[in-house]
Amino acid sequence: MIDLLPHLRARATESLVDPPDAPDPGFSAALGFGLGPAVLSVGEATTHIKSLLDDDPTLGDCWVRGEVSDPRTYGSGHTYFTLKDGGSQLKCVLFRQRSRGLDPLENGRQYVVRGSVSVYEANGVYQLYVTDHRPVGVGELYQQFELLKARLEADGLFAPERKRPLPRWPRRIGVATSAQGAVIHDLRQVLGRRFPLVELVLAPCLVQGATAARSIVASLSALVAHGVDLVVVARGGGSLEDLWAYNEEMVARTIAGCPVPVVSGVGHETDFTIADFVADVRAPTPSAAAEMIVPDAGELTRALASLTTRAERAVQAQLWVSRSDLDEREARQRRALLARLERAEQRLAALDGRLAALSPLAVLGRGYSVVRDTATGAVLRSAAHAHPGQVLDIQLGEGALSATVNSVRPTPSKAEQHG
Repeated sequence: MIDLLPHLRARATESLVDPPDAPDPGFSAALGFGLGPAVLSVGEATTHIKSLLDDDPTLGDCWVRGEVSDPRTYGSGHTYFTLKDGGSQLKCVLFRQRSRGLDPLENGRQYVVRGSVSVYEANGVYQLYVTDHRPVGVGELYQQFELLKARLEADGLFAPERKRPLPRWPRRIGVATSAQGAVIHDLRQVLGRRFPLVELVLAPCLVQGATAARSIVASLSALVAHGVDLVVVARGGGSLEDLWAYNEEMVARTIAGCPVPVVSGVGHETDFTIADFVADVRAPTPSAAAEMIVPDAGELTRALASLTTRAERAVQAQLWVSRSDLDEREARQRRALLARLERAEQRLAALDGRLAALSPLAVLGRGYSVVRDTATGAVLRSAAHAHPGQVLDIQLGEGALSATVNSVRPTPSKAEQHG
C-alpha cells in the first residue's frame, strides 16, 4: 500500500511557504487568522493537490498491489473498483479505452495494478487511473516468459527463414490437445466440413497443470512416429497461468525440432505463448487453425467446375477454329482441283482437235477414199498395182463399196509428162 500523506505533507510545506498567487495576508488578518498561512479556496486547494500528485515521479506511473473489491463496469464501458489491503483502500478507475485486451477483474482476488495517482477535482477524491493489471503471480510469470522468449530468439528459434510452409494437400493431420472439451470437437467439425477426406489423428495430452508440458511433448513425439503430415498444438483460452505449459522451454524446443510443420492454435486471439513464436504458423484460435490447414472442398469443387467449363469452352473454340480452317482448306482444294480439271479439259480439247485434224477419217471426209485389194486387204497406193478384173474395197468418208477394175491408167512418168 502506498502512503500518500508523507508526499503531500512534504510537497505542501515546500509549495505553500510563499505561493505566487496567495491571497493578501491582510485578508487572513481581516478574518481573524492573524498573519498565519494563506487561505485557499476549495478549488485552489484541490487543484494544488492534483498538481502535486501529477508531478510526482513515483505516483505518475506505479504498480500498486492489493485485493480488488467490488469491481463494477457501467454502460460507458468504464470500470470502477477499490484496491485494498488491511485497513487501507484506494479507489481505482479503468477507462474503456484502457481495458481493451485486459481480462475482467475478479472480486476478492489479489492484483498488481499499474496506473497514475491523481485527483478527481469534482469531488476532491484521489484515485488510481489504471492502465494495466495482472493477478498476483502473473508478474513473475511474465518475467519468466520474457527471459525465455529472449533466449530462444537469440538461439534463432523464431527466425522467419526456419518457418516451413504447410502442405497444400495434407492426408493425415495430428492434433495434440485434450480428448475432451470444445477444442477437439471444433477441430473435427471444421475439418469435416472443409475437407472430409483428411485423416485426423488425436494424441491426447494435458493442457494445463504441472505435468502438462511433459504430456504435450509426449503427444508430439507420438504424432511424429505415426507419420502425420503436420501437427496442430491446440487448447482453449485461459489465464497466463492456465496457458503456462505452452511457455515451457521443453515444449518450445520440441516444437522447433519437430520434423513436420507445426501450427499453434493456443488460446484466444489476444493470447500469445512461446509456442506461437516457435511454431511454423500461429493461428488465433483452434478453429482458425483448422480453417487454414486444409483446403475447402466446396471451393475446390467450384474451382474444378470452373476449370471444366473453361476447358470445354477452350476445346469448343479450338474445334471451331479447326473446323473453320478445315473448311477453308477444303474450299482451296476444291478450287485448285476444279482449276486443274479445267486445264486438263482444255488440254484434252486441244489434243482432240489435233487428233481429229490428223485422222484419216477427216481426210476421207474431204472427198478422199482408201482403196484396198479385197483378196489381200493391202492398200493400193498406185494404179500400177492394180490389174483389170481385180476386186477392190473402197472406203469413203461415209460408208464403203466394192468395185471391179475394168482398166488401169498408170500415172505417166515425169519424162513422159515433159516429152
